[in-house]
Amino acid sequence: METIPKELQKIKYPPKELFYQGRLELLDKPKIAIVGTRRPNQYSRRVTYILASQLSKLGIVVVSGGAIGTDIIAHRGAFPNTISVMANSLDIVYPKSNRDMIQKMAIESLLISESERGVTAHPKRFIHRNRLIIGLSDIVIVIEADKNSGSARNLKIAEETRKPLYVLPHRLDESLATNEYLEQGKAKAIYNIDHFLDEVVERFQVSKVEKVEKDEFMEFCKNSPTYEEAFQKFGDVLFEKELYGEVEIINGRVIWKGKQ
Repeated sequence: METIPKELQKIKYPPKELFYQGRLELLDKPKIAIVGTRRPNQYSRRVTYILASQLSKLGIVVVSGGAIGTDIIAHRGAFPNTISVMANSLDIVYPKSNRDMIQKMAIESLLISESERGVTAHPKRFIHRNRLIIGLSDIVIVIEADKNSGSARNLKIAEETRKPLYVLPHRLDESLATNEYLEQGKAKAIYNIDHFLDEVVERFQVSKVEKVEKDEFMEFCKNSPTYEEAFQKFGDVLFEKELYGEVEIINGRVIWKGKQ
């Protein structure tokens, strides 16, 4: 990368060099980080995907770290409007379980790394990566984080850099780090996705586009196809509908539950 993005020139310990694959023009769009635990609960998974998908439809770029769990769900929801900041060099695919999505992002989205070649991910590099994710982003959303976790460090970085910080509300015994930030008034809760999106529209002066399309997926699922048939035809749409609660997988078949 010839020039370090202006957002990263302002952070403490800015990167000396960056390497990339994909579409650099995504750096010029409004950017929101969505990060969190590698083991999100079903509620967190569902909201992550919905948030990322809706932000992408507004033209917002979702920034995350390519890891399993919250990161990859955010990338999938926002694709192709997404940036992944990697803890390893870009000649290495990590984690292997995310290979397909990472390879797609290398072409249609944007991958960024501080390392040129032959560098594997390890704990210290994840800490460095986190500062770039937060530094690039105009707003930070931490979906779920336990105390003393890597995700909790994102809360601290966002606080130190004075980035607008949002979290999901959780039960008292869950996501203790985000709950603590809420209790201390250091973060705002996303209680209603539509209301949050309205704030985003106002902040970035983007248009809220309402798309009305014939739901081919609904028609297909009325006959209760197998999971494999539905996934082969619709791919990640099936994942999205399942997270929205519009379909249920029962005995290997897709059962439509949404509104007609």
